[in-house]
Amino acid sequence: MSNATDIQTIKDQAIANMLEITAHPKPSYSVDGHSWSWTEYMAQLQSTIQWCNSQLTAETPFEVVSQAYT
Repeated sequence: MSNATDIQTIKDQAIANMLEITAHPKPSYSVDGHSWSWTEYMAQLQSTIQWCNSQLTAETPFEVVSQAYT
């Protein structure tokens, strides 16, 4: 498995989690000193997806075409 494949898997998992959260939204709450903040979790997933996108873009091969004039 390549690094790009791993990163794509992470991105796919984050998107799947976002789909689940938006399909069944829940309020943020605290119980016995444990807190769950769904808005923070959503922001973290968005950040993860952005990171994955930047990593995948960096790994994408590219070609630079140039022409010299004399």
